[in-house]
Amino acid sequence: MTTAAPAKTEYEAIIGLETHCQLSTETKIFSPSSTEFGAEPNTYIDPICMGLPGVLPVLNQTVLEYAVKAGLALNCQIAPYSKFDRKQYFYPDLPKNYQISQYDLPIAEHGWLEIELTDSKGKPLLDENGKALTKRIGITRLHMEEDAGKLVHAGSDRLAGSTYSLVDFNRAGVPLVEIVSEPDMRSGQEAAEYAQELRRIMRYLGVSDGNMQEGSLRCDVNISVRPVGQKAFGTKVEIKNMNSFSAIQKAIDYEIDRQIAAIEAGETLVQETRLWDEASQTTSSMRVKEGSSDYRYFPEPDLPPIEVAAQQLEAWRAELPELPADKRHRYEAELGLSAYDARVLTDDRIIAEYFEKAVSAGANPKSAANWVTQDIAAHLNAAKLTIAEIALKPTMLAEMVQLIDDGTISSKIAKEILPDLLQVGGSPKQMIEAKGLSQISDSSALEQIIDDILAAHPDEVEKYRGGKKKLQGFFVGQVMKQTSGRADPKMTNQILGKKLNQ
Repeated sequence: MTTAAPAKTEYEAIIGLETHCQLSTETKIFSPSSTEFGAEPNTYIDPICMGLPGVLPVLNQTVLEYAVKAGLALNCQIAPYSKFDRKQYFYPDLPKNYQISQYDLPIAEHGWLEIELTDSKGKPLLDENGKALTKRIGITRLHMEEDAGKLVHAGSDRLAGSTYSLVDFNRAGVPLVEIVSEPDMRSGQEAAEYAQELRRIMRYLGVSDGNMQEGSLRCDVNISVRPVGQKAFGTKVEIKNMNSFSAIQKAIDYEIDRQIAAIEAGETLVQETRLWDEASQTTSSMRVKEGSSDYRYFPEPDLPPIEVAAQQLEAWRAELPELPADKRHRYEAELGLSAYDARVLTDDRIIAEYFEKAVSAGANPKSAANWVTQDIAAHLNAAKLTIAEIALKPTMLAEMVQLIDDGTISSKIAKEILPDLLQVGGSPKQMIEAKGLSQISDSSALEQIIDDILAAHPDEVEKYRGGKKKLQGFFVGQVMKQTSGRADPKMTNQILGKKLNQ
């Protein structure tokens, strides 16, 4: 095996993704069995998904609806007429020895999605105006198909090395859409960002949960390298077995280096399928890649063609929500948020909706964004909760932000009451009144407190007036200690500055 060498700038990678996305329907694509994850093996099966003699498939209409909505969200052209085909191959997890899929007439084609270009830490790269740099990735096609079963290898997580294999057909017949991108990506980071944006869109639509650990989102990468300036593609390699966005990026970056090293060493690359090994952080050969002719596609004789009426298409289009990229642009343009804040807030539709409700209730957008992305997010991570499960409602977050803005409480006091608000809920205003935590903004009251503190620390006052100006922070701390953090910080500093410099 060739040792991977550092990538050379005279080569470029050509990368495309094939993404299988499980649709969140209650039943399978052609039969009434449940799609619930985690059931005992071979409990959600029936004669149709097992391909028993004499049974006929019937298309789940929700699958068609979800596929069309996904196609619309990806800016695809929806086919008014499409059909299903039989893709024939022989493998133990395929009970019928063929898969019902779509070949030459898919439900959607010729689309695109927009990704944000990011640095190595995932922060958006910005143009000279502070706007996020973006790139459009083409979508070749989106088609519907049924999933196969799942092989469980005893003694190993792969066929090689296992002593025997078991098959669970619960997944057989689960509805999928396969989304094929154009080869428009040039790095592992771009590919990982594409996969994440695709998952955001599917989740916003509500057509898939996109859970990679449960197999609801599975990405296969096609990658080749070529000298910069060469128009012809290099030898394409497919990579499988990536169960995270980090794995997608690492597998691609490794494979780019491996292919360049092989070319530099005079080796001939072969078109093949390779597996990503998370433990060794390398890819290894699985099999020589099949061509479409090997599958002997022909039209599915047991299912009628699919026709989507124009009226139905427009009705589904009208049901689409505002999508992540549109939200990001709006948050920056209309709410004045940074590209980073807009990206974090829109990563999850429920969090974005929570934030927007707080803003609608009167919260300053930047302040609300800070609370949602920092303190509230930290609580969610620590408690392993979703934002829908906390007791602090968006309207009450808005109330708290307004109390800070009008000087009733400080940010420090807000942080003190936040845990109770998150766990118990209620009105921040009522809570601070009950606990006597209102900010002291009465100048005469603060002056008396400050006079007492200065009188109690004559040595520090003398040192300050002798040039040690940093001691003002000491006096601010004393005021806050004396008032349990309730003193207005701005007013405290103003009064202290005036009295210390007399």
